Amino acid sequence: MISTVTTTTTALTTTEVMAYSIIAVIALIAFLALKEILSSETENPKIKSFVKGSNIAIVPLLLVFVAIVAYKVVTVL
Repeated sequence: MISTVTTTTTALTTTEVMAYSIIAVIALIAFLALKEILSSETENPKIKSFVKGSNIAIVPLLLVFVAIVAYKVVTVL
């Protein structure tokens, strides 16, 4: 019996990477703005827990932002 194995690879183009990076930067700005606006609300416990837990989304987006900036600096140099 003969079996064949096929592999598929997905390569991202530069335009796709730029589109995803723009989405990540917009999401980072939105989360940071939302956290700043809601941080003044200290009475509602649900809002307080959201503000404390928002770092779960902010930290990875911040790492992506740093990677994008580093990539741009390397490509310019």
